[in-house]
This record gives sequence, C-alpha cells and structure tokens, in this order.
Amino acid sequence: MSNSDGIITNSNGLGYASSSAVHPETLVKPPAAPSAQEDTIEIKIEFGGGLHLLFSSQPSHKIHIPRNIANDEASDKPTQPVNMRYLVKWMKSNLLSEREEMFGDGDGVRPGILVLINDADWELEGELEYELRDRDEIVFISTLHGG
Repeated sequence: MSNSDGIITNSNGLGYASSSAVHPETLVKPPAAPSAQEDTIEIKIEFGGGLHLLFSSQPSHKIHIPRNIANDEASDKPTQPVNMRYLVKWMKSNLLSEREEMFGDGDGVRPGILVLINDADWELEGELEYELRDRDEIVFISTLHGG
C-alpha cells in the first residue's frame, strides 16, 4: 500500500493496483427499476433425432418466456414459476410448424421423445412440474426414427 497526494493505492500482489480516489465513472449506481426483460427468462431449446423438422427445420431456438404464470390451481398465490408444462404448451402454440401429433401427447410429449433438462433426464427433474430457470437448456430427442 502506498500513499501519494492523498490517494491510497492497494496492490493485490499480482501487479494490479486499485485506487481509493473517487472517479465519477466508477461510482456504484443504485439498481434500476425492474425492466420488462427481468420479467422473462431465456431458454435454449434444441432438437435431435429429426424433431427439428417439426419446428421449421431449425435445430436450435433461444426463446424468452414469462418468469411467472397465472396459477391454475386454487391457491393463495396468484402466480407460480413457469414450468415444463407451460413450455411444452408454449412450444406447440408458437414454435411447432407441423404435425402436432408427432410431438405432443396431452400436456406433455409423446412416448419415444427423450427430454433432457441441462443434460439430465427430465424424469429425474420432475418432468412437467420442473420449474424453469433463466438460461436452462432443454433438449428434445426423438428415439423413434427411420434408418
């Protein structure tokens, strides 16, 4: 630590120094009001085994969906965190370009489609009840395809 002209400089021992002098550009600013983007989460969706053909032939999508959704159940909370059930329904309405019966089965996906959430089988994560988080990666792989 050195002191010159009232400015104290601290070294971290790696050759980098920080100064205690106050510069307007380094002042910490108070947090801004929440923006519309903070009310959404980004999800990366990928398709394998030919499923991309049902989704405009694009094997990868980055989407933004609401962080919270209206609660369907009689609950004291008006909203709940977004889950895989909502994502599958959203995909059917917004991404699926053809042949819904090849992808969907009720609220979920049809048998023969392997679903991975952050590289783990969705059966280990709670399937449709898994609460999505920002930057989750969801992969849908068809295990039923010609050869």
